[in-house]
Amino acid sequence: MAPSFWGREARAGGGMGNGGGTPVVVKMENPNWSISEVEPEMGDTGSPAGLAAGKAGRGKNARQITWVLLLKAHRAAGRLTGAASAALAARRRVAAGRTDSDAAPGESTALRTRSYLFIRAFLVLSVLLLAVEVAAYLQGWHLQMPEMPAGFSAEDGLVAIDGLFAAAYAGWMRVRLQYLAPPLQFLTNSCVVLFLIQSVDRLILCLGCLWIKLRGIKPMPLAADKDDVEGGADDFPMVLVQMPMCNEREGKDDVGLVQARWSFVNNDENLLTRLQNINLCFHFEVEQQVNGTFLNFFGFNGTAGVWRIMALEDSGGWMERTTVEDMDIAVRAHLKGWKFLYLNDVECQCELPESYEAYRKQQHRWHSGPMQLFRLCFVDIIKSKIGFWKKCNLIFLFFLLRKLILPFYSFTLFCVILPMTMFVPEAELPAWVVCYIPVTMSILSILPAPKSFPFIVPYLLFENTMSVTKFNAMVSGLFQLGSAYEWVVTKKSGRSSEGDLVALVEKHSAPQRVGSAPNLDALAKEESLPKKDTKKKQKHNRIYRKELALSFLLLTAAARSVLSAQGVHFYFLLFQGISFLVMGLDLIGEQVE
Repeated sequence: MAPSFWGREARAGGGMGNGGGTPVVVKMENPNWSISEVEPEMGDTGSPAGLAAGKAGRGKNARQITWVLLLKAHRAAGRLTGAASAALAARRRVAAGRTDSDAAPGESTALRTRSYLFIRAFLVLSVLLLAVEVAAYLQGWHLQMPEMPAGFSAEDGLVAIDGLFAAAYAGWMRVRLQYLAPPLQFLTNSCVVLFLIQSVDRLILCLGCLWIKLRGIKPMPLAADKDDVEGGADDFPMVLVQMPMCNEREGKDDVGLVQARWSFVNNDENLLTRLQNINLCFHFEVEQQVNGTFLNFFGFNGTAGVWRIMALEDSGGWMERTTVEDMDIAVRAHLKGWKFLYLNDVECQCELPESYEAYRKQQHRWHSGPMQLFRLCFVDIIKSKIGFWKKCNLIFLFFLLRKLILPFYSFTLFCVILPMTMFVPEAELPAWVVCYIPVTMSILSILPAPKSFPFIVPYLLFENTMSVTKFNAMVSGLFQLGSAYEWVVTKKSGRSSEGDLVALVEKHSAPQRVGSAPNLDALAKEESLPKKDTKKKQKHNRIYRKELALSFLLLTAAARSVLSAQGVHFYFLLFQGISFLVMGLDLIGEQVE
């Protein structure tokens, strides 16, 4: 409704035709107000009276404009208040949260402290260089001056300018051109070569998976006898019926491991689990299937597999010398000549970590362990009796390229070299390295999980963000640092435990196969009993200093790229910096008690 003090002339005249203003409907929706104009009802638009009324209705008096401005000011004030409240809440949460400098029992913080100090020093230097470049830009000393003749650089022009700042900036450009740019360009080209090699490897894996799909290649068991007790009788455990080639009659004598595929009960729980699902779908659908089909070797995933006891005994059994005992036994069995089979159509339900802290520790263990194992078994690989090409695959592809080179160039290229080229523009990083090839590789990675295509950009940024953790883990495992031996059990929510079995009972009421199946009815009755109320202990998000420092570093480099008018580099640095900020504040995933 209109305010009570509105347009006395309009109320006296009784309508729009007597010179009143335009009626305004004010909707009081806390905390914002909205305004909408009410069009006058025109009786006869063709008559002179109707035209006069329309002209008078379009006029607005001073009170209307004042009221509209007041409403807009109130709306702006409400938004500022909301932003201030959100900032204050974030500040309180950061103050109450733990940082990655707080070590858990048995953890070592030496490497993470050194890397954080290096990143922080790099950040301080980049901020100082940004201030210098902005001051030089305001003085008109652009990096590229097209009006200069050939052979005449901006440095020569600065020498002719009087002033201490001009001389200092000219010296900085000379140092940058003669001493910093050549080694930085060499490092850039080396990382680009490694990046291309890894991209070709991923492309070959995808082509191999496509060939398997087109030809319908899959492991087939040997023909079983009709009276085989392991052929799937009603009273036989379901697990061996679902896992063919695991028994003596259908299997081959040289098969030591049969690995099934993982599927996840919480792959769509939050953004973090969705991004993990993309990675693991590619790992099982492409990497494991291609390596199992063409090489009869892949890394054992630790679960959802069946080992031949003779293969375990022949390989030396389980060892505790690394944090990846599953990969260790697989490599030793491969060196003994045992073959592995992968069944992509047999799924085993697992659970993904839903908190960033748990996922971060899991990835540290998964990337430090292979480097420990590589140090321990390198000589054994050289002395083994397997073929030459299998040795090359094991050393160069399985260990060096996918376990060492991949985290090295991901962190070095996108988190170190790219920001440095913004402050040393004489060393160039092409746009196709920053944008086009990474996007292509992300599309290939997301093909096994087509429902995740809307998350392709977050996935690309997420992988680059996780390169910090993977790089630190790789270095600690390669050089046997203290954090390489950390064994922290990955925290899970327990979604694939009794609660899901109870839900399975309610969903499928048909009688199940008798055998080793759990007593689901008893579990359902147990779940229905009243439970004691327990108060959960409040837990704050954890703050990760390296991610925050890298976030500010990339955002500083993005601001520097604006001066050089590098559009692709600016957007990549901007969004990657925001991604590091989200990770650093632990705003992705959920907290699990």
